[in-house]
Formats: sequence, structure tokens, C-alpha cells
Amino acid sequence: MKISTLRESLFECLFAFCAIFCLFAVGMICFFLFGNAIPTIAHIGLFDFIFGFEWYPEEEVFGIFPMIIGSLYITALSLVFSVPLGISCAVFLSYFCPKSIKRYAILAIELLGAIPSVVYGFFGLVVLVPFISDIFAISGKSILAASIILSIMILPTIILLSKVGIDSVPRIYFEAALGLGASKQRSVFFVLVPAAKSAILASVILGFGRAIGEAMAVIMIAGNQVQIPSSLLDGVRTLTTNIVIEMGYAQGLQREVLIANALVLFVFVLGINLCFNALKEKSR
Repeated sequence: MKISTLRESLFECLFAFCAIFCLFAVGMICFFLFGNAIPTIAHIGLFDFIFGFEWYPEEEVFGIFPMIIGSLYITALSLVFSVPLGISCAVFLSYFCPKSIKRYAILAIELLGAIPSVVYGFFGLVVLVPFISDIFAISGKSILAASIILSIMILPTIILLSKVGIDSVPRIYFEAALGLGASKQRSVFFVLVPAAKSAILASVILGFGRAIGEAMAVIMIAGNQVQIPSSLLDGVRTLTTNIVIEMGYAQGLQREVLIANALVLFVFVLGINLCFNALKEKSR
């Protein structure tokens, strides 16, 4: 009994340490970002920084509004592509896929999630960008190309987590719907999927975080043009790619502005996640 109690106390301390370490890491990141970025934003001016349309580091003109818009466009369009497809794939794997195929399909999806982002970017640059260029007679590096690649990248997250959520719904829900005369399709889409909406929404949140935080693939195929896009075929620069492109040689005020850029991205992602979580709590 004493050994069992000692073991429980040891694991409680270990779990508490892990939780405290995670909170400490988040706190240090927040302290670093806010401590370095707030004086810089105050120096430039909050309105000029957030809503400025021009980015000329040599002249100390730093406006990130086009990059905010570019990030929103690419992330939103990638979710439009991936969420319906991902949820549909999860439903198929859970209730309609033959067992002989399911194993290999799940392995393929897991492999898709393990591919490095630079490989996705190279695929988009070599295959997708020329394809779009031939169809629309443009350069091909655009919001559309980046959104398609990002949607493929976040599909494994949405599919696998949604499948786990659907599988966790008690089987009795499905059997009760069938017993009431509903078809298999109606039982799945009108009973099981709504019951798993919290897990499905969580998968969308994680997919959103992956999409808006991606830099390597986007930097290769988005065009990297600091402008407000007028169509999906225009090139843009996102908040993440702006940091990656310029941090290597940035000095002085420009480097501090890039840290402020990271703070804006952090606050933006935090705000969206809080909205999604509030929506998930409300839907329960």
C-alpha cells in the first residue's frame, strides 16, 4: 500500500511539473513578445503599424495591413477547401470504408501529415504553380495556389481528429437511430456527426493554427507581394513569411518591428482560438 501511494504521489508531482512547465513556457513567450513589441509599436504608432498599407524598411515605413489581409485570405480559403473534405473523409473512414481499405487509407493520411512543409512547397512550385499559370496566363504564384497547398497540409489533422471524435460517440446512438427507422446515411449525418461536433470543431481549430502559422510552403508559392489582393490570382505576403524573409538580415528598428509582427500574429491566433472555443462551449 505504501509503495502504491508513493507511486501515485510521484506521478502527481510529475504531471504537476509538466503542467507548470507548459504554463511557464507560454508565460515566457508572452513576456518576450509583449516586452519587446509594445515599445516598438508605440514608437511607430499603433494605427500606422496595423492599418498602414506600405512596407519600406529602408525608409522606416512599416505597415502590415496588406500582410494581415493576405494571411486571412489564404487561411480562410484553405479552410473552405479542407474542412468539408476532411469531415467527409472522417465520416467515410468511420462508417462507410471497407475494413480492407481502411488500414491503408489511414496509413496514407498519416503519411500525408508527416511530409515536411518544404516538400509541399516544392510540389506546389513545380506542379501547381505552372498549372495555374497555364490556365489563367499569370505567374501562378497566388492566393489560390497557397490555399490549395495549405488545405492539403491541414487535411490529416482535420480527418484524424474528426474521426477520433466520431468514433468516440457511443454506438448506441447509431443503433437507436437505425431502430427508429432512419437509414444508415441519415443516422450518421444527423445523429453521430452532430454528437461529435466538439471534436470536429477542435480539429478545425488545430487546422486553422497550422494554416495561419505555416511559412515555408507559403513563401515558395504565394508570390510574396506586399499588396491588398484584388482577386485570388494575386500574389500576397503573409505575416509569417514576412518574418522569415527579413529576419535573417534585419537590424535595429526593423528587427524590433518583425518581433512586433510576431506579436500581432500571436494575438490574432489567440483571439481566433478563443472565439472557436467559445463557439464550441456554446454548441455543447
